[in-house]
Amino acid sequence: MGEDLNNNLTGVEDEVHGTGWTLRGIPKMMVTDMASDALVDSIITERIRKLDQNPVDIQHDLPFLVADTRRIFQQHERWLQCLPNIAPFYAVKCNSNIRLLRYLARLGVGFDCASWGEMKLVLNLGVDPSRIIFAHPCKAVSALQMASRSGVPRTTFDNVDELEKIKDNAPNLRLLLRIFADDDTALVSLGNKFGAPLDTTKALLLKAKDLGLVVDGVSFHVGSGASNADTFVTAVQNAKHVFQQGKQLGFDMHVLDVGGGFQDSNFEPMALSLQRAIEKEFPPSTQVMAEPGRYYARSFYTAACKVVARRKQIGQDKLSQSDMLYLNDGIYGCFMNAVAENEIYRPILFKQETTSSTEREAGEHRYSLWGPTCDGLDCIAKEATMGCEVKVGDWVKFENMGAYTTATSTQFNGFPNRYDIIYVDDHIPPRCDREVMASTKRIRSEAVL
Repeated sequence: MGEDLNNNLTGVEDEVHGTGWTLRGIPKMMVTDMASDALVDSIITERIRKLDQNPVDIQHDLPFLVADTRRIFQQHERWLQCLPNIAPFYAVKCNSNIRLLRYLARLGVGFDCASWGEMKLVLNLGVDPSRIIFAHPCKAVSALQMASRSGVPRTTFDNVDELEKIKDNAPNLRLLLRIFADDDTALVSLGNKFGAPLDTTKALLLKAKDLGLVVDGVSFHVGSGASNADTFVTAVQNAKHVFQQGKQLGFDMHVLDVGGGFQDSNFEPMALSLQRAIEKEFPPSTQVMAEPGRYYARSFYTAACKVVARRKQIGQDKLSQSDMLYLNDGIYGCFMNAVAENEIYRPILFKQETTSSTEREAGEHRYSLWGPTCDGLDCIAKEATMGCEVKVGDWVKFENMGAYTTATSTQFNGFPNRYDIIYVDDHIPPRCDREVMASTKRIRSEAVL
């Protein structure tokens, strides 16, 4: 995949490691040896302590995030172990945090971009354009032109109009035909929007040939957050069929893009099914890439939210309904997935000293969790069980908040969507770093040029 990454990036070490955050009273070596969860909890506790020193400050009532790059490193190791022959191209749309992108770039990961804005963001980091795929089948002319001028080598298509647009504006781009694939159990389906049906693929390849364009492979995307391994297997089989169509027309079909859909919770079995399907249907010379997003980013952020208000049920409602907690973030901020993906959130309480005149009640308490806006739909969770009573002024932690959170946040109702992010002051273990870099260099040498 081009020159050594270290020649393409500048200032990576300082950006990745130089967070400027130090836990009060904890030596740096002890910090780097702490388990990730314990370290994140320590950072949250220290942050709240500092906020309490200036309770009138507006920052005191805003949510914040803690980012831990070690979790990205762990996910990358899992990827290399389970899918060593598939080059990951991170889906920038999932989380475009600059430090995250720099870190992934340093590990040798490529980038799946869906707009000129995303491509520009990655290119400005010093990433070689050969490590970017413009993976959007329906693009604006301006984005096509900018991708072409910037040296981005490849894009996708799934319709005739797109081919004609590419011919007129970026004929030098190499193309992947995106075919229909859909896991109906996925958190977010994409098959209803993108992907050419199999009965149209030959006609599209013929059109590309007539226009003098270069098609060198096939792409698909089974849906975001997939859970049905058979969908991957079927998609790989369909891709092989389209490969054969392309070869019959004289195209050098050698690139397979298996898209995204990878989740942390079922990664190993899904990866095994995918790997076996590829080995069965395609020769070893095939260059295989993927577009993981949430797989890498989900565990990167931990969110800390403050309980700004509480409504205790009284009368008849007390018997049938949970008490209500109002947080300083909601579905118009980092919790859009409560609506889009029916995400189930599990808050963890950080108890604070309050001015309440009553003692905190022990034992399990059930609550519904609500965002800060005036929208009645702004509900994070209909029911959440806490180990004790929660009071106004307490904080709650939400793990796995790195995917499609800040990326989709808004300023609805005047609530800000710029989050303070505290970066864990940590380093990649040198021995593991060498092992990973050796593996990623091998992948780069075999991956898409």
